[in-house]
Amino acid sequence: MPKSSLPISAISEETIVEKIFIIRGQKVMLDKDLAEMYGVETASLNRAVKRNFTRFPDDFMFQFSKEEFQNLIYQIGTSS
Repeated sequence: MPKSSLPISAISEETIVEKIFIIRGQKVMLDKDLAEMYGVETASLNRAVKRNFTRFPDDFMFQFSKEEFQNLIYQIGTSS
């Protein structure tokens, strides 16, 4: 069952900024954070993107390498 969420416009800029990370020199948000903002399950968001991949730019979605994942864990830990 989808989580209840606030309308996107009601989410503070600070909350959004806290969920942005720098990976490959680009600002990115995790799928789990986007799904939470939209009030849907992460798997549902990923399925919707995969079904409609032609609507998104080529660099909209990518998978982390092991090193990138470790760096992300470090960024999350230092921002907490």
